[in-house]
Amino acid sequence: MAVYKKIELVGTSSSSLEDAINKAISKASETLHNLDWFEVKEIRGGLSGDKVKEYQVVLQVGFRLD
Repeated sequence: MAVYKKIELVGTSSSSLEDAINKAISKASETLHNLDWFEVKEIRGGLSGDKVKEYQVVLQVGFRLD
């Protein structure tokens, strides 16, 4: 039987949503183990005039407890 915990992360990137997700998961994996899945909860971004300046993704990451 496995027991999981979920935490919320916010990833940001100036290039893409995918990069924001990958950065958040990569950073979390430095201190968390057994990462198994993620779920995107919110997407937003920042603008500079009429251009996208930054992407921001709120995600939950699930991991198995030892």
